[in-house]
This record gives sequence, C-alpha cells and structure tokens, in this order.
Amino acid sequence: MNRQRRRGFTLIELLVVIAIIAVLIALLLPAVQSAREAARRIHCVNNLKQLGLAVMNYENANGALPPQQTMVIVGNNQPTSYTSWGVSARLAPFMEMGPMYNAMNFSLKYSDKPNTTVSYLQIKYLLCPSDVTTEPADPAKPFGVSNYGWSVGDWYVFGGGGAQTNRSAFAVNVSRTVAAFTDGLSNTLLAAEVKAKQPLYKSCATPAGLSPTSYPMDLATGAALITQNYTNGCKADTGHAKWSIGSACYDGFTTAMTPQYQVLVGTPQVDVDYDTNDENNGGPTYAAITSRSYHPGGVNTLFGDGSVRFIKSSVSLPTWRALGTIAGGEVISADSF
Repeated sequence: MNRQRRRGFTLIELLVVIAIIAVLIALLLPAVQSAREAARRIHCVNNLKQLGLAVMNYENANGALPPQQTMVIVGNNQPTSYTSWGVSARLAPFMEMGPMYNAMNFSLKYSDKPNTTVSYLQIKYLLCPSDVTTEPADPAKPFGVSNYGWSVGDWYVFGGGGAQTNRSAFAVNVSRTVAAFTDGLSNTLLAAEVKAKQPLYKSCATPAGLSPTSYPMDLATGAALITQNYTNGCKADTGHAKWSIGSACYDGFTTAMTPQYQVLVGTPQVDVDYDTNDENNGGPTYAAITSRSYHPGGVNTLFGDGSVRFIKSSVSLPTWRALGTIAGGEVISADSF
C-alpha cells in the first residue's frame, strides 16, 4: 500500500516568505506613520481654528482683542502690580470653558494657590498631538503646558512704562482693535505652533544693538547675538511650560527667527529660545521665541481672519516678520509663504 508523502516548507521557502513579509511591512510602515501624522496635523489645525473662533468671539464681546497681559505702571517706573494672566487664559469663556474661567481670580497671580486649581490644568485645545512631551515640566508645580504661542513681537516685545508698544497682534496693557490691523487680518499672524517645554535662557541683560527700532535684520546676526550673550545674566528655564502666564516665553512667540530655525548653544549643544528682562519685571523685553513644531517641514499658524495655514520652514525672514506686524505696510505676495 503506497502512502502519499506530505511535502512541507523547505527552509529556503520559509526564509523567502519571511523576507516577503518583512518587505511588505517596510513598505507599509511609512504609509501608516504618514497617515497617523496627517491625522495629528488635522487635529492641530482644528485646535488653532478653535482658538481663532475664540479670539473673534472675544473681539465681538469686548470690541478688541485681549491684551498680552496687564500690569499697573505709573509713569516710566517698573510695574507696581501684575497678575500675569495671558491671552490663552482670557479666551477660556469663549472655548466652552466657562466654569474654568469663573474659577480664575484675576486679582491674584496665576501661581497663587487659589489659582493653581486652574493653572495646573492641561487644556486640550492647547496641546498638539504630535508633541509627546506635554507632561508638566515640574511635577512639584505641574502647570499646564502649551503648544500654541500668541504673536507678541519681532525682536521687540515690551519696553516698560512710557515706551512704544510692539508691532504685533498682542501687547502688554494693549487691546488691539480690528481697525489697528491696517496690513489686513488675512496678512497678520495671531498665533503659531511652539514646542512645549522648550529650553530657554531668560532674564538676560539687554545686549548692545537692541532697541525698539534696531535689532538683527538677518538670521545669522540674530543667532550670533544669542550665542554671544546667552550667559549674560541669563538663567536657564523652560519655555511654554505655563499656558496661564502671558509672558512671551510662556504664552507667546516672536518673528525674530523663522519657523524651526535652530540656535544651538552649550555642550552638548541645545536649541534654545532667548529672552531679556521679563515683562513682569518692567522690561525692556527683547525675545527670540521661535515657532517650532513636530510636523515635518514647517508649522501651523493662525491668521487674523481665522484661517489656519501651514508655513514652511523655508519662508524668508522678511516675509515672516512682515506677517508678524499689524501695520507695517509691507507688500506680501500670496506665493511667498
């Protein structure tokens, strides 16, 4: 009686099958990762759209945009009092967070104990899903972080009592009206992405060559200014680690540097933001608080007309700075960003 012999896989055939599966996985994995990033980017865009609607609703209710923050300044002196609350905090009632807003005591600082029930919160609208580092910077003081900064200057942010205001959408003690945006709302940045817990050098002495009307006009000169002065009275800190405070380094960004531009300092080298004397100390505040993201090739931005646009890292510095001014009179081509 003949028994039919069963034939199994040979070792070579098995290895071929495994190799084919590995190739298929290698081909599919980038597509899966790309699809996931696309979904995260859409989520990020929607966050900015919600922030844009909140700004518009705030303007409808108050006749002007919210101030960067407020403080009491008599003459040219340093502030006699301030509470630090920034734009993100003031938009809360227009983002379906009325109870949270009602819990804020604007007569106290964001860091005073009665207010930490709010300032310790992580706000979903302020977190981009592509940034996986959004846990609090300090577990002992777990202030909520942010991935979106408000436009608060180019290099110049705040000059102190009696000084001219900055050229951007949001400023200390100033609530801009729509009429002030003579460059056009569709040509003016309101907000842009930033990285939570960004390495920062702040409270620096003001270097020579910085004034409200005089500052580095190109990236290389700006980067050199920072690398030469980041130890000049500065202290190391963590930027965008507190959404509740209106200072440029925590709730804002500036157009001093183009999106994703790196300024590397120290050993090992670290990409940093840079900030001179804080607004709450009376200024003058000059800052390179760069818009950054975890999206390849650029950052998502919010404009004054509520539109959200992806700005490439390759955008020219003059164009980027022109988008940051409300009344600079620059002529910007639609294909330049």
